[in-house]
Amino acid sequence: MKLFALFGGMFLCGAAMAGQLDAIPTCYDNKLVVTPTATADTELFIAIDQTTPLNAALRQSVADNLKPFLSAGNGFSIVTFSAYTQGHYTEVVASGRLDPVLDLAKRNDISKTALAKFDQCITHQPQLAAQLAGGALRSAFDGTTGEISKSDVLASVKAISGLVQKSRARTKVVLLVSDMLENSSISSFYADKGLSVRKIDPAKELQLVTDNQLFGDFGGAHLYVMGAGLLSEDAKKSKSYRDPKTMQALESFWRTYLERSKAQLMEFGQPALLSPIH
Repeated sequence: MKLFALFGGMFLCGAAMAGQLDAIPTCYDNKLVVTPTATADTELFIAIDQTTPLNAALRQSVADNLKPFLSAGNGFSIVTFSAYTQGHYTEVVASGRLDPVLDLAKRNDISKTALAKFDQCITHQPQLAAQLAGGALRSAFDGTTGEISKSDVLASVKAISGLVQKSRARTKVVLLVSDMLENSSISSFYADKGLSVRKIDPAKELQLVTDNQLFGDFGGAHLYVMGAGLLSEDAKKSKSYRDPKTMQALESFWRTYLERSKAQLMEFGQPALLSPIH
């Protein structure tokens, strides 16, 4: 599969690394006599709904959007979620941060031996990050299934917003990979026994969110949705139709929800994104 080739074969060995947090060792050791800045330039959060199976093209798109963020000074976190009631809780599968480059003025104060070691280390960091992220994505996708009967999207998105809000990065970007179809004790966005999407009333659904205290706080993050309105294989076989008005209502609800949860919705992919995230 093309997805595994994205990082030059590192996906395979990366699988063993999934589940590690802050797993990229810093190159700034005590011999440098300098410390890196405590704040990442940009942190990317990829949140994968494991009730939303993706085809190969969409999986590849997730990986393609991740790759540009694996550069000096940036951080990333890969999160999975689905239904609280069935043991698929919100979980950080992997996270890491790449060191910032060393300021030119500070390089002049460091011995050649220590500097050579640092340069070699920081050159290898993107490869290590690719291994870690690649393994985490593969683990997340392998755990995705259409057999989970419930989908606590709202509660999960609120929980994820807490992780994002706590990030100290200067810029926070979220890629939310989900059909965005709530199916819980709060509400269900499905119709025809799960074979089609219900045309929701955004105002009524937002009132339910208010009543159940499910708004989050993304701290001003830029947020992209991929996979909105995706239906199960059974629905595809039945040739269920997602009409434009139904999808407009779904987008309207989530746009307002995210705005009130202090996120900037940059694109609502139905299901694919039309432009790369940034």
